[in-house]
Amino acid sequence: MMRMVNTPLDQPEDVPAAFVEAWQRRDPDGIADLFDEDAEFVNVTGLWWHDRRSIRRAHAYGLSVIFADSKLRLRDTRVKQLTDDIAVVHARMVLTGQTPVGEVEAPKPRQTLMSLVVRRGPGGWRCVSAQNTDIIAGMETNVVDADGHLLPVDYRSTSPTG
Repeated sequence: MMRMVNTPLDQPEDVPAAFVEAWQRRDPDGIADLFDEDAEFVNVTGLWWHDRRSIRRAHAYGLSVIFADSKLRLRDTRVKQLTDDIAVVHARMVLTGQTPVGEVEAPKPRQTLMSLVVRRGPGGWRCVSAQNTDIIAGMETNVVDADGHLLPVDYRSTSPTG
Protein backbone atom coordinates (compact mmCIF):
# COMPACT_ATOMS: atom_id res chain seq x y z
CA MET A 1 0.00 0.00 0.00
CA MET A 2 1.41 3.40 -0.98
CA ARG A 3 1.03 6.28 1.46
CA MET A 4 0.38 9.73 0.15
CA VAL A 5 1.73 12.97 1.59
CA ASN A 6 -0.18 14.03 4.73
CA THR A 7 -1.64 10.55 5.37
CA PRO A 8 -1.93 10.10 9.16
CA LEU A 9 0.45 7.55 10.65
CA ASP A 10 -1.38 5.51 13.30
CA GLN A 11 1.57 3.78 14.99
CA PRO A 12 5.20 4.78 15.70
CA GLU A 13 6.47 1.98 13.43
CA ASP A 14 4.50 3.50 10.55
CA VAL A 15 7.11 6.29 10.33
CA PRO A 16 10.06 4.17 9.05
CA ALA A 17 7.69 2.15 6.85
CA ALA A 18 6.42 5.37 5.27
CA PHE A 19 10.03 6.58 4.88
CA VAL A 20 10.85 3.44 2.87
CA GLU A 21 7.67 3.80 0.77
CA ALA A 22 8.47 7.45 -0.04
CA TRP A 23 12.07 6.48 -0.88
CA GLN A 24 10.84 3.84 -3.31
CA ARG A 25 8.64 6.48 -5.01
CA ARG A 26 11.58 8.95 -5.14
CA ASP A 27 9.34 11.31 -3.21
CA PRO A 28 11.24 13.91 -1.15
CA ASP A 29 7.95 15.61 -0.22
CA GLY A 30 6.70 12.32 1.19
CA ILE A 31 9.89 11.95 3.23
CA ALA A 32 9.74 15.56 4.45
CA ASP A 33 6.10 15.14 5.47
CA LEU A 34 7.19 12.53 8.03
CA PHE A 35 9.07 15.20 10.00
CA ASP A 36 8.00 18.08 12.22
CA GLU A 37 8.74 21.56 10.85
CA ASP A 38 11.72 21.96 13.21
CA ALA A 39 12.92 18.33 13.06
CA GLU A 40 16.56 17.27 13.13
CA PHE A 41 18.15 14.66 10.83
CA VAL A 42 21.72 13.31 10.93
CA ASN A 43 22.77 11.17 7.98
CA VAL A 44 25.32 8.32 7.89
CA THR A 45 28.28 10.68 7.39
CA GLY A 46 27.21 13.13 10.07
CA LEU A 47 25.59 15.75 7.83
CA TRP A 48 23.01 17.45 10.03
CA TRP A 49 19.80 19.10 8.81
CA HIS A 50 17.78 21.28 11.18
CA ASP A 51 14.29 21.56 9.68
CA ARG A 52 11.80 19.92 7.33
CA ARG A 53 12.81 22.12 4.39
CA SER A 54 16.50 21.15 4.61
CA ILE A 55 15.57 17.48 5.14
CA ARG A 56 13.46 17.65 1.98
CA ARG A 57 16.19 19.41 -0.02
CA ALA A 58 18.84 16.87 1.05
CA HIS A 59 16.63 13.92 0.13
CA ALA A 60 15.59 15.49 -3.20
CA TYR A 61 19.28 15.71 -4.12
CA GLY A 62 20.10 12.25 -2.76
CA LEU A 63 17.18 10.54 -4.49
CA SER A 64 18.05 12.09 -7.84
CA VAL A 65 21.85 11.79 -7.75
CA ILE A 66 23.28 9.43 -5.11
CA PHE A 67 20.37 6.98 -4.89
CA ALA A 68 18.57 7.46 -8.23
CA ASP A 69 18.18 3.73 -8.93
CA SER A 70 18.40 2.43 -5.39
CA LYS A 71 16.02 0.22 -3.48
CA LEU A 72 15.48 0.54 0.26
CA ARG A 73 14.05 -2.34 2.25
CA LEU A 74 12.92 -2.36 5.86
CA ARG A 75 14.21 -5.46 7.66
CA ASP A 76 13.31 -4.97 11.30
CA THR A 77 11.62 -2.34 13.45
CA ARG A 78 11.55 -2.00 17.22
CA VAL A 79 9.59 0.54 19.22
CA LYS A 80 10.30 1.74 22.75
CA GLN A 81 7.27 3.66 23.94
CA LEU A 82 8.40 6.46 26.30
CA THR A 83 4.96 7.97 26.90
CA ASP A 84 1.60 7.55 25.20
CA ASP A 85 2.65 10.20 22.68
CA ILE A 86 6.46 9.79 22.41
CA ALA A 87 8.47 6.79 21.21
CA VAL A 88 11.94 5.83 20.05
CA VAL A 89 11.89 3.72 16.90
CA HIS A 90 14.87 1.75 15.58
CA ALA A 91 14.65 0.50 12.02
CA ARG A 92 17.17 -1.76 10.31
CA MET A 93 17.23 -1.23 6.54
CA VAL A 94 19.08 -2.53 3.50
CA LEU A 95 20.02 -0.20 0.63
CA THR A 96 20.93 -1.58 -2.80
CA GLY A 97 21.60 0.07 -6.16
CA GLN A 98 23.49 3.15 -4.99
CA THR A 99 24.84 5.24 -7.90
CA PRO A 100 28.42 4.29 -8.91
CA VAL A 101 31.06 6.88 -8.07
CA GLY A 102 34.77 7.17 -8.86
CA GLU A 103 36.42 3.76 -8.95
CA VAL A 104 33.42 2.06 -7.32
CA GLU A 105 31.57 0.83 -10.38
CA ALA A 106 29.05 -1.33 -8.55
CA PRO A 107 28.43 -0.25 -4.93
CA LYS A 108 27.54 -3.22 -2.75
CA PRO A 109 24.42 -3.34 -0.57
CA ARG A 110 24.56 -1.32 2.65
CA GLN A 111 22.85 -2.02 5.93
CA THR A 112 21.80 0.90 8.10
CA LEU A 113 20.15 1.41 11.44
CA MET A 114 17.93 4.46 11.69
CA SER A 115 17.01 5.81 15.12
CA LEU A 116 13.93 8.03 15.24
CA VAL A 117 12.27 9.95 18.02
CA VAL A 118 8.60 10.24 17.09
CA ARG A 119 5.62 11.92 18.71
CA ARG A 120 1.90 11.70 18.22
CA GLY A 121 0.13 14.91 17.30
CA PRO A 122 -3.19 15.87 15.74
CA GLY A 123 -2.07 14.50 12.35
CA GLY A 124 -0.72 11.19 13.68
CA TRP A 125 2.87 10.19 14.39
CA ARG A 126 5.70 12.36 13.05
CA CYS A 127 9.45 12.35 13.54
CA VAL A 128 11.15 15.04 15.62
CA SER A 129 14.68 13.66 15.28
CA ALA A 130 16.38 10.97 13.20
CA GLN A 131 19.88 9.58 12.88
CA ASN A 132 20.94 7.06 10.26
CA THR A 133 24.01 4.88 10.91
CA ASP A 134 25.84 2.56 8.53
CA ILE A 135 26.26 -0.96 9.91
CA ILE A 136 29.67 -2.44 9.18
CA ALA A 137 29.57 -6.12 10.04
CA GLY A 138 32.17 -7.27 12.53
CA MET A 139 33.51 -3.79 13.29
CA GLU A 140 33.53 -2.10 16.69
CA THR A 141 34.41 1.51 15.88
CA ASN A 142 36.17 3.80 13.42
CA VAL A 143 39.68 5.29 13.43
CA VAL A 144 41.22 8.03 11.33
CA ASP A 145 44.54 7.02 9.71
CA ALA A 146 47.56 9.25 9.02
CA ASP A 147 46.08 10.31 5.67
CA GLY A 148 42.80 11.37 7.27
CA HIS A 149 40.80 8.37 6.04
CA LEU A 150 38.06 7.02 8.28
CA LEU A 151 38.47 3.25 8.67
CA PRO A 152 36.24 0.73 10.44
CA VAL A 153 38.19 -1.47 12.87
CA ASP A 154 37.70 -4.38 15.23
CA TYR A 155 40.09 -4.19 18.18
CA ARG A 156 39.37 -7.84 19.03
CA SER A 157 41.05 -9.01 15.82
CA THR A 158 43.63 -6.21 15.42
CA SER A 159 46.21 -5.45 18.08
CA PRO A 160 46.28 -1.77 19.02
CA THR A 161 49.71 -0.24 18.58
CA GLY A 162 51.20 2.40 20.75
